[in-house]
Amino acid sequence: MLSSVLPDFPWDLLEPAKARAAAHPDGIVDLSVGTPVDPVSPVIRQALADASDAPGYPQTAGTPALRAALAQWIARSCGASGELGVLPTIGSKEMVAWLPTLLGLGAGDKVVIPLVCYPTYEVGVRLSGATAVRSDSLTAVGPDSRVRMVWINSPSNPTGRVLPVEHLRKVVAWARERGAIVVSDECYLSLGWETQPVSVLDDRVTGGDYTGVLAVHSLSKRSNLAGYRAGFVGGDPALVRELLAVRKHAGMIVPAPVQAAMIAALGDEEHVTAQRSRYAARREQLRTALTGAGFEITHSEAGLYLWSSRGEDSWKTVDWLADRGILAAPGAFYGPAAEQHVRIALTATDERVAAAVARLI
Repeated sequence: MLSSVLPDFPWDLLEPAKARAAAHPDGIVDLSVGTPVDPVSPVIRQALADASDAPGYPQTAGTPALRAALAQWIARSCGASGELGVLPTIGSKEMVAWLPTLLGLGAGDKVVIPLVCYPTYEVGVRLSGATAVRSDSLTAVGPDSRVRMVWINSPSNPTGRVLPVEHLRKVVAWARERGAIVVSDECYLSLGWETQPVSVLDDRVTGGDYTGVLAVHSLSKRSNLAGYRAGFVGGDPALVRELLAVRKHAGMIVPAPVQAAMIAALGDEEHVTAQRSRYAARREQLRTALTGAGFEITHSEAGLYLWSSRGEDSWKTVDWLADRGILAAPGAFYGPAAEQHVRIALTATDERVAAAVARLI
């Protein structure tokens, strides 16, 4: 069975701590997942409703209007001036999980993933039959000709670390010398706090040449569209054409009403600014409370999480927080190098964040 090659689903392992936190007299404050809780913009909801009479099959490639909106958004938000391919996806997680398979990687191939990262990168490599190599240093990887793909994630989930232009440029150059593909997960690009995140498609990185380079994006965090499953990929036109050819056969299609909603979301920045303000306020409150309670916050200069440590095993910290009715994700979910951290999400209501703060004081 295919599931036998996959790890346990991480969040299933949190159930005992979740039950412990839920026993708090004032209820649980769940900061373990990055699931948006705030309303979807009326502009987006109206676009979805207006497109709901959709009896026919949608286009796998996306409508011409959606493709234009994607290209314009990438040019504007990612600093990309060249001609690139774009393709809507069913959220970004399916792209992370299936990209190695869709691009034909398999047994004998290697995929470099970040040392500390979202578990689905490794899952996607395992699904394809390739081998995952955890490393933040391509020098350490060496001249291995079996490396076919390099995943980078900036801003990082879970650490909030942002990779500078110079680092991105070196990764692209390293991969091109070896004929490998660079894929950058940029779902948190619009959520920079202490520094401005840079896309791998930025002209300062690629000079407008996207050969062998893809960027994965999502509207889940930017626009609260996690329930819509609205993502997209942009970059090397040849690679995008290959993805389209395979996805047409596999029926991996974004529903037509969601495509219309994506156009509305990409064309409106007002709702993004409002949501950023909400997250900024929650971030400041939680950061102050955590540091006051003895936590050290590492990186966390962007994204939706505070990468926090009490200098102990992450499961011990999870239990400490659960005793106070707060649920966090243990660093152990994100790789062996993360075992003394927990990930604290900003995605809770103002009322629940205030409750967490009160419990940490």
